[in-house]
Amino acid sequence: MLTHQLAHAELAAATWRKASRSNGNGGNNCVEVAFLDTGVAVRDSKDRSGPALMFTTAEWTAFVDSAKEGEFDINS
Repeated sequence: MLTHQLAHAELAAATWRKASRSNGNGGNNCVEVAFLDTGVAVRDSKDRSGPALMFTTAEWTAFVDSAKEGEFDINS
């Protein structure tokens, strides 16, 4: 319970960032990211008071590296 409360307090005080390229559709169809002492949080920009996904720094780094390498690209 203490961990959940700590995470909630940390999320409430977090600085959330959104990609500068997300404004094509009014900026509402994207996610926001917050870098915390305990890891990285991701939330839906349309539901800022809703839940956030929590990742360790290592998990986030692996995701970003894979995205940069094209691992998630959709081939048409």
